[in-house]
Amino acid sequence: MSSIRRQILLALLSGSGVTLAGCGSMQSMRDALPSALGGKPASADPRLDTVVAGSAFKGVHGLAFDKQDRLYAGSVLGQAVYSVDRNSGAVKTLLSGPQGMADDIAFAPDGTMAWTGFLTGEINALRDGKSMMLAKGLPGINSLAYRADGRLFATQVFLGDALHEIDPAGIKPARKIMEGMGGLNGFQFGPDGKLYGPLWFKGQIVRVDVESAKLEVIADGFKIPAAVNMDSKGFLWVVDTALGQLVRVDPRSGAKTTTIQLNTSLDNLAIDSKDRIFVTNMADNGIQEVDPASGRTRQVIKGALAAPSGLALTAGREGDELHVADVFAYRRVNTRTGMITDIARMHGDTLEYPFSISANNRQALLSSWFTGTVQAIDRATGRSVWIAHDLQAPHDAMELSDGSVVVAELGTGKLLRLSEQGKRRVTITEGLAGPVGLTSDGIGLYVTESLAGKVTRVDIATGVKREIAKDLKMPEGICRASDRQLIVAEVGAQRIVSVDTSTGFVALIMDKLPIGFAGLPGVPPSYQPTGVAIGGDGAIYFSSDLENAIYRIPRSARP
Repeated sequence: MSSIRRQILLALLSGSGVTLAGCGSMQSMRDALPSALGGKPASADPRLDTVVAGSAFKGVHGLAFDKQDRLYAGSVLGQAVYSVDRNSGAVKTLLSGPQGMADDIAFAPDGTMAWTGFLTGEINALRDGKSMMLAKGLPGINSLAYRADGRLFATQVFLGDALHEIDPAGIKPARKIMEGMGGLNGFQFGPDGKLYGPLWFKGQIVRVDVESAKLEVIADGFKIPAAVNMDSKGFLWVVDTALGQLVRVDPRSGAKTTTIQLNTSLDNLAIDSKDRIFVTNMADNGIQEVDPASGRTRQVIKGALAAPSGLALTAGREGDELHVADVFAYRRVNTRTGMITDIARMHGDTLEYPFSISANNRQALLSSWFTGTVQAIDRATGRSVWIAHDLQAPHDAMELSDGSVVVAELGTGKLLRLSEQGKRRVTITEGLAGPVGLTSDGIGLYVTESLAGKVTRVDIATGVKREIAKDLKMPEGICRASDRQLIVAEVGAQRIVSVDTSTGFVALIMDKLPIGFAGLPGVPPSYQPTGVAIGGDGAIYFSSDLENAIYRIPRSARP
């Protein structure tokens, strides 16, 4: 991640340094969002068709066993710690809300469970049924592990690059041991008291003496090693997320003795007392059990989608296709059959955590506020054509008739016009309050101002703004239904509405929908925007950030 993108993200997380033009209280806007589904769940709503069924996780990352061999999983985007029945795949949410955010999980010798809040910069713990904060102010806090003597260590990755010792009592501030290692990610302590882990950015496995701050490379040649665990025989098991491999390494010689092929987008692993290995996959939203002796795998749980966000719809030979910005993958869904096709996956392909998407017959444009990028992917080949970096929290992008690209830059409140594959950038207009969704009638752009509760039309040539509709609650996804009608996901009210572009009249299409997952303190609530799209038959599609599903409102169900 570039220094500029890191500064933008840190500013968004701290609520300072980036101008969110026209914003009121960030906390009050966030409080308008429900923390749980209001009304009956969409899966039981007879008005809706299920296009893609929901899943238990919203991206799954950290994985750990307690002393009783009970399995626990964590999610950053889902802000949750889960217990997982590894036999049935049943999932129960143990902790939720911002405090529950877990990129990694670890258990102390006394049974205390600790976990890292990657975006909150906090380490929290649960001891004897009571929650406590162990550390804060550590953006990008990623991996952690207890040593046999009860000492706790954690690393910052992506938003920092440092190893810290954490006070298990949460009284003393974190003590930095070393920095600049190269992304020391999921690690574990061996019986020798040394730390064993991967360097994400260097493709190496290392041994670290936390007393002397000495780092020793013991294995090399990995593409993106994400996590390391040790089995009872003293062998290291490494997940390479880019290659989709589980590799056994002898820590004495560094030799790779076994390689088991899995899918790309692996994130973490855990080994139980019987040396059974369990692996998380972000894009598959799932957990697999791997038999290290035979290499056979068993899917414990898997989601059809990871974290569906932005949507776009195009006509295909076998029916309409939904293009899904699935945060950990770019996928297409056949709206007639429900068949899902992976186009690109995080870390296995060139992809930048897509949150929003638009598409035409030639290419798809994917935006990521997290990495500050807009990326063009060729529709025919599925390959990345170009990536524009160092944008300030881009929340949507769309191609105009002349081939230039308009970007809604939430971090600055601007609409930018990009040309020459993003190298040339011109401001169309500014002063927008949290621009999130974009659509166009060819002459003007319609943008949802999420933090102001408005839909605004912007003249492409002059940049002149005209308010179309106001008093909306957190409008996000937007698309055109006709010359005079827009479809808008009004997330704060858990409903989808139509907006008349001539009169500004807002009409209810359907309410009590499973949208409106609560954001983070100090972060724009639309950090996972709800996408909408409309088919040729008038059916409306929307992504559910509460259920990780995609639903369709049939034309017959619309007023």
